[in-house]
Amino acid sequence: MISGISSPVFSFHRAYPAAKADAASASDEAKAESPENAKAAGKSGAAELSEAEQRQVEELRQTDKQVRQHEQMHVSAGGDLVTSGPSYSYTTGPDGQRYAVAGEVGIDTSKEDTPEDTLSKARRIRSAALAPPDPSGQDRQVAALASQMEMQALQEIARQRQSAAAEESASGGAAGEGAAAEKGDTGGADAAGSQAYRQMMAGNSGQANGVSAYA
Repeated sequence: MISGISSPVFSFHRAYPAAKADAASASDEAKAESPENAKAAGKSGAAELSEAEQRQVEELRQTDKQVRQHEQMHVSAGGDLVTSGPSYSYTTGPDGQRYAVAGEVGIDTSKEDTPEDTLSKARRIRSAALAPPDPSGQDRQVAALASQMEMQALQEIARQRQSAAAEESASGGAAGEGAAAEKGDTGGADAAGSQAYRQMMAGNSGQANGVSAYA
C-alpha cells in the first residue's frame, strides 16, 4: 500500500492480517529481528509453546516472509526511483519474537523536465507498484496515479508535435507566397519588355517602307 499521497514521494505499503503491530519500524531493525536470525540464536522457545501458539508462530513466520518478499519486489522494480525502505512494522508472537506484518517502500513520483522523460518514469512507477503478485489497494492507487501521469505526458507530447507542425506549415506557406509574388513580378517585366520590342520593330518597319517609296 502507498501512503503520503500529498507528497511527490510515495510509499508502497503492505499490511497482512495478524496481531496488532508494534509501533517501531526500521529496515535495519527488521534484519536484526527477523525470525531467521532469532531461530539461529535459539530464541524461538517453541518447546514451551502450546500447539495453538506454535501454529500462530508458524503463521507469523509465513506472514513475515511474504511481507519481506512483497517489499523487495517493489525495490527491485523501482530501482533508482526508490527513495527509502524497505521498512517494516512488527507484531510480537507468543515466542517473544517480533515478526514483520507490514512493509513500506518510498518511491519518487515527481515529474521530469520533459514529457518524454516523464512518460518513461510513469511507466516505471506503475511497473514497480504492480511488481508483487498480490498488490495492495494502495499499490493499485499508485499504479493508477502513474497511469494518469502517463496520459498527461502523452497529451503534452501530442500538443508539442501539433505546435511544431503548425509552425512548419506557416513557414512553408509564407515561403510559397514570396516565390509566387517574385514570379509574378518577373512575368510582368517580361511581358512589358516583349511589348516594347514589338513596338520598336513595327516602327523600324514603317521607316524602311518610307525610304523605299522615296527611292
